[in-house]
Amino acid sequence: MGTGGERKPGTGRKRRKVRSRSVRRREQQKERQAAAPNEGRNGKKKKQKRAAFDILSGTVLIVAVCVFVFSLYQLVMMLVPYYTGGKEYDEIQDLAVEADGDGTGFSVDFDALLEINPDTIAWIRFDEPSIINYPVVKSADNNEYLTKTFAENDNKLGAIFMDMRNNSDFSDRNTIIYGHHLNVSPDMFSRLHLYEDEEFCQEHPDFYIYTPDGKVRTYTVFSAGVVNASADNYDIEFASDEEFEQYIEICRESSNYQVDVEVDAQSQIVSLSTCTGDRRDERFLLQGVLTAVD
Repeated sequence: MGTGGERKPGTGRKRRKVRSRSVRRREQQKERQAAAPNEGRNGKKKKQKRAAFDILSGTVLIVAVCVFVFSLYQLVMMLVPYYTGGKEYDEIQDLAVEADGDGTGFSVDFDALLEINPDTIAWIRFDEPSIINYPVVKSADNNEYLTKTFAENDNKLGAIFMDMRNNSDFSDRNTIIYGHHLNVSPDMFSRLHLYEDEEFCQEHPDFYIYTPDGKVRTYTVFSAGVVNASADNYDIEFASDEEFEQYIEICRESSNYQVDVEVDAQSQIVSLSTCTGDRRDERFLLQGVLTAVD
């Protein structure tokens, strides 16, 4: 009665446990092997989607950068003429104008201006804050100085110029002077629109024309308003005193407000014309009557 055939308590249970664990491991391994192809395919699809998204994002970013650079280029190209043109007029003012710090003692060196441009006929000045302070030229037509500065450089600022139909000595009953209205700059005649407001006109009623003969003409505003580009306000020839008086009445009626200043058949008028920036067939017209000559 040996003990070799005897089984120790619990030994069979441990073997069953070992078998069951190995079975589970084999089953899990089979499951992983079965799932591996699907996981591979899914992983590949995810990588493909991620790559496509990265390409799309990169493309969108490149397009956005290109649009930004192009827009910036257009903006710079639009603003450069305003900067160069404004700088040119600043230099002309420094060259030809002398004035005290408070604006008194204002004088113009017409010899210097005529040396730069023989078309020079006058200088126009408004009191601050209008910031209108420019030489005036006159050409054989009314187109040349729309795109040419006083120094005859091609520039969208153009120049302040007299109507070709007028006499250069301001002897006409109505003398018309043109200048651009600029949406992104206060230069040229952009500040004329300040006179749409009656209170502003009351505070700054006058502007001044300096001529090469040494005279200073003071004009007092009597009409300010928007008119059609072909309106009767642009007439310069009048067959009689009565016709001129009718013209004066037309100008007063087109004004935003009424100014208590005398204008009659013996008066001389300067009409300053600029675009409104709204419609191509509209103009803002500021008109002053001669009230003093020094």
